[in-house]
Amino acid sequence: MTSVSSVAKGFCRSLSAISRDDGDSGDSNESSICYHTANLVLRYLATRLLYMIPVLWLVVSVVFLLIHLVPGDPIQQMLGEGASTADMQAARHAYGLDVPLPQQYVNYWKGVLRGDLGRSLRFDQPVSSVVLQRYPSTIQLTLAAMIVALLISIPAGVRSARRRNHWDDRLLSFVSLWGLSFPNFALGPILILFFAIRLGLLPVSGSGTVAHLVLPAITMGASLAAILTRMVRTAMLEELAQDYIRTARAKGLSENVVVYKHALRNALVPVLTVVGLQFGALLAGTIVTETIFSWPGIGRLTIAAISNRDYYLVEGCILMIGLTYVVVNFLTDMLYSLANPRIRQ
Repeated sequence: MTSVSSVAKGFCRSLSAISRDDGDSGDSNESSICYHTANLVLRYLATRLLYMIPVLWLVVSVVFLLIHLVPGDPIQQMLGEGASTADMQAARHAYGLDVPLPQQYVNYWKGVLRGDLGRSLRFDQPVSSVVLQRYPSTIQLTLAAMIVALLISIPAGVRSARRRNHWDDRLLSFVSLWGLSFPNFALGPILILFFAIRLGLLPVSGSGTVAHLVLPAITMGASLAAILTRMVRTAMLEELAQDYIRTARAKGLSENVVVYKHALRNALVPVLTVVGLQFGALLAGTIVTETIFSWPGIGRLTIAAISNRDYYLVEGCILMIGLTYVVVNFLTDMLYSLANPRIRQ
């Protein structure tokens, strides 16, 4: 942790230099407080980064073992039934599949540390390039689903909390419960039948325009919106019962200012953690949603790789999904520690 302390000292020296340039006196007590706070934050972030390593190792290791347990020969499936034994042996050697499984595992991790994820059996291209071609589409769909969920859940949760035990609160609670119970593999085809086939308002599948993004984003974001609506409602009810809310109302502030400026800002702190955790669930949901809507992302690519027993491509897709999930959770922890300083303690 010596390097962490050095970074904290350098950060505080920079702040002190800026303060002196602006004409401030540069109090030593403030510098001490700055160093202590920066040191705590950097130690916390360094610890969270260290936790990422075993998580990624475990995820990739489990996937590596499971995909090799799938029956069938990927080389035979790639070359066809009429391939000669010599051709199959040459292909196994070219892809590193002619050595024992433990040696394949070691070789794979050696390649990962060098940035080489192997070569796809199906596309005959480096796995990294194939995955990176599909990765932006998956992130685009996931972010769109997250935006849909937030646009629905925050107004609905606030409305439900403000109208507690009224008809609209009960209606929103019923709708959120229905959304939790309705799987996206059933919601997707229903949306296609109604909005795409019957009304003709939106395309059935594919990508390229905003219209292609609407139905997949709603399909993925609906269940998350139901979860977040209940979270926002619970958090808002707790905040609206606090003393500072009664004080704000006693000062004559309007109800909208009290609710949206004071209560909602504090209520969103616990919701932030749920959003980060649910981002991983959205990434997992892309596997089903992208298949339903023929969306060219990593989820659909993973299904195709499993069907073709493309070992390296499956491992590369899962590694990218796991890495994205871990990074998003790390950023969520960082934002949460900034929003709630008690976490750093």
